[in-house]
Amino acid sequence: MSRSWLRRLVAALRERVGSVFKSRDEFDLTEGDVARPLFYLSLPIVITNLLQTAYNLVDTIWLGRYSTEALAAISFAFPVVFFIISLGLGIAIAGSILVAQNVGAGNEGQAEFAASQTVTFAIIASVVLGAFGYLAVGDILALLGASGDVLTGATAYLEIISLGMVFMFAFFMFMSLMRGYGDTITPMLVMLVTVVVNLILDPFLIFGWGPFPELGVVGAAYATVFSRALATVIGMSIMFRGTRGVKIHLDQMRPDLGFLRKLVRIGVPASVEGTGNAIAVNLMLVIVGMFPTVVVAAYGVGVRMFSVIFLPAIAVGRGVETMAGQNIGAGEEDRAARTTNFAAKAMFAVLAGVGVAVWVFAADIVAIFSDDAEVVEVGRLFLRYVAPTFGFTGIFHAYKGGFRGAGRTLTAAIVSIAVLGAIRVPFAWFASGPLGYEGIWLAFAVSNVAGAAIGYLWYSRGRWRDADLTEGPGVGGPGAVAADADGDAPVDD
Repeated sequence: MSRSWLRRLVAALRERVGSVFKSRDEFDLTEGDVARPLFYLSLPIVITNLLQTAYNLVDTIWLGRYSTEALAAISFAFPVVFFIISLGLGIAIAGSILVAQNVGAGNEGQAEFAASQTVTFAIIASVVLGAFGYLAVGDILALLGASGDVLTGATAYLEIISLGMVFMFAFFMFMSLMRGYGDTITPMLVMLVTVVVNLILDPFLIFGWGPFPELGVVGAAYATVFSRALATVIGMSIMFRGTRGVKIHLDQMRPDLGFLRKLVRIGVPASVEGTGNAIAVNLMLVIVGMFPTVVVAAYGVGVRMFSVIFLPAIAVGRGVETMAGQNIGAGEEDRAARTTNFAAKAMFAVLAGVGVAVWVFAADIVAIFSDDAEVVEVGRLFLRYVAPTFGFTGIFHAYKGGFRGAGRTLTAAIVSIAVLGAIRVPFAWFASGPLGYEGIWLAFAVSNVAGAAIGYLWYSRGRWRDADLTEGPGVGGPGAVAADADGDAPVDD
């Protein structure tokens, strides 16, 4: 399968959906109405996230049909994969922000330099984290409680994923850099291609169909690495050619330590946010695990529902990140604020409406996942506690996107970790004593409202307005553009 054939496939798919979706080619994100470009930026991100969910479900479904041990192995492996990737995803977020601000400032050359350097350091980080994963996954899995055949299968799966970590990182980097430029359609289409390839490969490699050997859980790992490698070939080809979105240049990929300092300054807080949130989620599981199995089951149903319901808010937050970044780069801070505030109001309205529907049909929703009457009742209470606060989650993600677009990733991390680690987890721990499991449900509602309030009040201070990341190391190396006093990104407030 040649690269030219793959490019033609993506181009054909993009042309087919061009009448439905628009991107930076059709909209200037720094002038005019804010609603339409935000919508066209965010909708493909929603679909991309749904495709990512489908990608994971495919592995789960096929391995569930293969054996219980394989399903258990993948259940242990997924959280470890996400943890390892989250350690380096801050690089992708930082690259996206830097590209967005330079594009908004009209510095296409600087945007391309930032993208080229980001790819370089992402590759380096993926090699380091892949090596760490390959050597440490067995111990990590044992610490999490995996044993016997489950431990063996999960370890084999993660060792292969670790060896292919460069492809996992490269694909996420491609999506982030393209989003920073304002193109969210092309990453969506590349994701679609990888989902289809993974869907086809999984049963052949897992069950040994046709000429392939039966590999079980290891086959799922090979399918994942191959599909991500295919996505990397497509994505890198698109960026090197520069026909869509941001362009990267081989001669600008020599590591620039000045740029690395800025990348680390912006990216590390984003990585800390991801890992901190993962730890907080696991602590919630510890609290929930102290209650009977029906409560754990109801909790699992509720959390899965929230992960789907909040996809639009997360996508709009990413759209805000891009629009705010480009507008700040263009010196249009008021328009960046208008975009963020509009997104907060719009997502509050949309998710509040969803919350009403979920509150009314809470029992019916839980019954889709379980026919146990006790699970349905406990799950109904969970959804009814949290549903009235859905709109506040929309506000929280909008302002978090505004902070990120301004390069205030430390602020975004503090707000996010505070909501989960300093409010939700402690509240759930203490409230679950006198209130039982309903104290945990109440913790979700309280933290959702608190997150919206903290995000709004902190954003209203306006300290994010002095963030300008367009100066510093650029084309030609450090000093090519007027730099900050130390070449760093601005300090968070």
